[in-house]
Amino acid sequence: MSDISIPSLIIMGVCLIGSAYFSATETAFLSMNKTRMKTLAEKGNKRAETALDLSDKYDKLISTILIGNNIVNILLSSLATVLFVKLLGDMGATVSTIVTTVAVLIFGEITPKSIAKDFPESFAMFSAPFMRILLVFLTPLNILFSAWKKLISKLFASKEDDRMSQEELLMFVEEVQQDGSIDTDEGDLIKNAIEFTDRTAEDILTHRVDLEAVPTDATKEDIAHKFTETRFSRLLVFSETIDKIVGVINQKDFYVGQGMTRKSVEEITTQPLFIHRSEKISDLLKLLQQEKSHIAVVLDDYGGTLGIVTMEDILEELVGDIWDEHDEVVEDFREVSEDTCIVDCSINFYDFCARYDIDSDTNSISLGGWITEQMGKIPEEGDEFEYENLHITITETDGRRVIAAKVVQNDPDEDGGDSEDKD
Repeated sequence: MSDISIPSLIIMGVCLIGSAYFSATETAFLSMNKTRMKTLAEKGNKRAETALDLSDKYDKLISTILIGNNIVNILLSSLATVLFVKLLGDMGATVSTIVTTVAVLIFGEITPKSIAKDFPESFAMFSAPFMRILLVFLTPLNILFSAWKKLISKLFASKEDDRMSQEELLMFVEEVQQDGSIDTDEGDLIKNAIEFTDRTAEDILTHRVDLEAVPTDATKEDIAHKFTETRFSRLLVFSETIDKIVGVINQKDFYVGQGMTRKSVEEITTQPLFIHRSEKISDLLKLLQQEKSHIAVVLDDYGGTLGIVTMEDILEELVGDIWDEHDEVVEDFREVSEDTCIVDCSINFYDFCARYDIDSDTNSISLGGWITEQMGKIPEEGDEFEYENLHITITETDGRRVIAAKVVQNDPDEDGGDSEDKD
């Protein structure tokens, strides 16, 4: 009996090692970082180059792994059954099933896959040479399975788009950021770049009520005073009303040497760039570069002035706020207490929704516009209303629009079911 048992045990041990190898290889190639492997391959690592080549043939690779894994597992199970039947008689088959299942589960699946998950690149490079040989050896079977796979794919063809959606891409960046591969600033920059093409001029413009401009009949002293007062590098020029922007004056053209230019205001006024509010900011950036312009005037559906977008506004969508020594720092959300904030009502309404996790079907762009829409009138200081779990009080206006509001966030449990009826 010993002559039969010892060779069988050795073969079974080899099969168990083979099962562990194939399981670990599968996990390693699924989990490995291709960018890291490409870096190693470019530095001359032949095993990394082989692993990348196998990864590019993943369908054939996975077929080879599965064939190899099934061969060793079936052989292990068969030998174990024969051995235990000889040792234990009728009980041998049952004992063999239990022992083989536990052994394969622990030593052939869980343990090797856990190790390979922690060191995917190292194990992929370790297994790559043998897998390449095995891939060639099992080519006939791979051809057969590839044909079968194509047949199945045709029978169950999916019409879904396999391309990664923007939401999936953002989620992927979030996962990489949480994993520590990139820091918060890098992650935010990548997410801003992904969302960049979706933003329009209307989303980032400076509204007409906040514009600084001078009339066409303004004197040079008036223009100089406006430059000093605003500290802007460019001023808009309008005819009759702000809806008729006719040009832009650059401070560098206005001041020459030690004083104001001798040229007339008309001579230093440049033609503005006009765009529709639905213009994508990615397209607008290219347009500003082509026209060598810094400002674009945004028009509404009736041809009136809706606001302006500057090159700086567009760049801030990518890199965040850009401050200079003359900028006044204004906090969008100034916390008064744990559940109370003073909010700048010029902020984008969607930023407000994201902050308080609310939703509203509205055409308003700014928080102030949404508040006016909710109240159905021009808000006044002291006006207040409830929306979902928020209590909003108007704290500052300029007579026509809301400047700031106090927002108190209540515990949703305290509101009962009333908030659901308010929309």
